[in-house]
Amino acid sequence: MITVKDLKDLHGKVVYVRVDFNVPQKDGVIRDNKRIRAALPTIEELCDKGARVLLMSHLGKIKWKEPDPQKIEAMKKANNMAPVAKALQELVPNRKVSFTPFTRGEGLKEAVASLKDGEILLAQNTRYEKGEEKNDSELAHDWASLADLYVMDAFGSAHRAHASTVGVPTILKEEGKTVALGYLMIKEVENLSRCVEPKDDDRPYVAILGGFKVSDKIKVIDTLLKKCDRILIGGAMAYTFKKALGEEVGSSPVEEEQLEYARRCYQEANGRLLLPLDSVCTDSFEEKEGRKIAVYEGGIPEGLEGVDIGPKTRALYQEEIKKAKLVFWNGPMGVFEQKDFQAGTLAICEAVREIKGKAFTVCGGGDSASAVKQFGYSDDFSHVSTGGGASLEMIENDGHLPGVDVLR
Repeated sequence: MITVKDLKDLHGKVVYVRVDFNVPQKDGVIRDNKRIRAALPTIEELCDKGARVLLMSHLGKIKWKEPDPQKIEAMKKANNMAPVAKALQELVPNRKVSFTPFTRGEGLKEAVASLKDGEILLAQNTRYEKGEEKNDSELAHDWASLADLYVMDAFGSAHRAHASTVGVPTILKEEGKTVALGYLMIKEVENLSRCVEPKDDDRPYVAILGGFKVSDKIKVIDTLLKKCDRILIGGAMAYTFKKALGEEVGSSPVEEEQLEYARRCYQEANGRLLLPLDSVCTDSFEEKEGRKIAVYEGGIPEGLEGVDIGPKTRALYQEEIKKAKLVFWNGPMGVFEQKDFQAGTLAICEAVREIKGKAFTVCGGGDSASAVKQFGYSDDFSHVSTGGGASLEMIENDGHLPGVDVLR
């Protein structure tokens, strides 16, 4: 695949760059600019080569099935890209950053036409267009007509076959124009490929999977069972497995329709899939005086639900991780947002810190990446992915993602 490093003199060329600026914001204030900063190496490289950089990204969700037009307008207002442009300008004070409220048509064309070499234009939220998520051909052609080259640098959106991630590069390729990977994409693909294709010296390979639903992880569990030496299960999804094996799980969330899969999966894993030995349980999510918090081995009494892995499980999982040469983690072990239920997720972070420099460790984005950042362990991982859904899909699809395959 061609990368941004391979691109030569770009003076006078409009480069359409799909970035992932889906950042948390409230009332026009960006609360975390990590994703903007992650795109800077690609943006700076293109500007240095004289490109006229057109940035496109989605932000939040626009529920187009909503029948009330006023509610759609409220969603648009909440996900306006204008504050992101301001945040980007602050990060690149020596570059000119412009913002256009247009997503297509003459307004966008005029804004692109006014760009000079080395300047940056951020367009309005791609999801303002109903056809974005449908990979609408007319919309993709409209966007493609603006560009001389295309660079994909939005790993967090690479698993989505949208107009901006697949439609535009497909059209430009057909026209004989160059499509390339940005620096963030290069980093993500290279690092996650190690988890997709483990080598002999990557063993033991340990995967840690948490999160709420087994159904969200079926494909990745099936794929990892073919690749891994151990899979450590935590989070709410563990209780579907435990009930499938005949344990009492109290009021813990269970996907009844996944019990047969969980039972079969555990049996076929033949000892390689480890479940919690004990659980931290509570009778209330509300942080109030007098709520019950207790540790139970085996069954959980009715009226209580599991909210984190217990001390015996933490010790077991840490020992498995410390033996590993390759680690992939996606999904926290418990409700880490509350201090009382952070110990399991912290135990995973601590175990990874202990093997720093001795193993290749990947945090697969999403809530686990949020936890790693919150607890201050980001630098202890070999790689922290910017895309939770994309990293899972890349593994379950043996390295294939729509937004990557189109660039091959």
